[in-house]
Amino acid sequence: MLVRLGPFFVSCLLAFTAGHLFNYTVILYLQEAVGSDLLSGLGFGLAFGSSIVFGWFGGVLCDRIAPHRVIHGAQALFLAGLACLWWAQSGAAPEARVAWVLGGAFLGGLAWSFVGPARLTTLAQLARPEELRPATILFNLQVLLGFGLAPLLIGVVRSHGSWGAVIALGACGFGLSSLLIANLRTRANATVSSNSVLADIAEGFRAVGADPLLAQLMLAAVLGYAMTGPLQILLPKLAREVLQLSELQRGAYLGLLALSLIAGGVTALALARRVCHGVVVFTGIVVGGLVFASLSVISSVGLSAAALASVGMAGGIVISLVVSGIQVQAPVALRGRVMSIYSITSQVIPAVSGLAAGALVNAVGVLIAIQISGLALATIVTLAAWRMGALRRYTGQAAG
Repeated sequence: MLVRLGPFFVSCLLAFTAGHLFNYTVILYLQEAVGSDLLSGLGFGLAFGSSIVFGWFGGVLCDRIAPHRVIHGAQALFLAGLACLWWAQSGAAPEARVAWVLGGAFLGGLAWSFVGPARLTTLAQLARPEELRPATILFNLQVLLGFGLAPLLIGVVRSHGSWGAVIALGACGFGLSSLLIANLRTRANATVSSNSVLADIAEGFRAVGADPLLAQLMLAAVLGYAMTGPLQILLPKLAREVLQLSELQRGAYLGLLALSLIAGGVTALALARRVCHGVVVFTGIVVGGLVFASLSVISSVGLSAAALASVGMAGGIVISLVVSGIQVQAPVALRGRVMSIYSITSQVIPAVSGLAAGALVNAVGVLIAIQISGLALATIVTLAAWRMGALRRYTGQAAG
């Protein structure tokens, strides 16, 4: 499987690293060059939040045309967004820089709307039925690794160069990613829908609602991704203002997520057939939220890094099990639409929680904001576990 799907997985790693580098560039540039936490939250919201409008169309498109074409189109949009960021920091008038950054963030958000369901639909066509669950966990590893590597790369590049060099690195990542799958061919559904786009979107929702386990896996994705926004908005500020780390140290601290997320994904792959998925998902989110809240009272860099690694590992396990469960449960004919709901969740929830975190830190400061974010999530998930019986009993073995 690894040899056959290797180019696709490497393409995913390059694209998701470049995509998260794009998001972090929007956040950090607005924090550091513009000096606004609120604008950084708004930028992150645009970079992911556009999918709340356009992601539904992405799912329908992936069920109507060959999804590899959607991947290439989405990555072209990322390159257009990077061009806006480059102009903002190199050629735009000072009073227009924020507008160019936010415009670029919107184009990136539009790209995220289509690339997630397109890659997941493509993977389902490339993998054999018995490979789908482990292949999806491996796919999610590329996403998590990209999320963790991006701040580390920014820290290294920014310690030696400008924002222009960071943007050029992102552009190279997308270019190489598209090159690796230049010869890839996928197929649209054998029977093309004659319904309207809105009717097809509604059909995807009905498919999720008709399956209690699939619906609760989607809700678990919402809860799991709720921590992503605070991680991306609050951790850079914690590293800079509380832990007082240098540029390179800050990149290494934030990049620690890469190793812990990989470790979590690998652990999920190893334990997928040995644990009750539902119990692990609920436990992982609660523990991750509580440990994240503890970062507000830790002043030691080493201890803070260890706690952050624990949060990352819990997140890697949870998201890997959730997305593989959704992929396996999704009806084949509606896979693009079902996976678009997941992709929208993975993009909009971080955007909304990131915007909320930006407003929260602006109002109460970084330490209180971390406490509130972590404890609130742990409390909500504890209550959800009591009500979500299908997921609580989910072993991961029924459909696989």
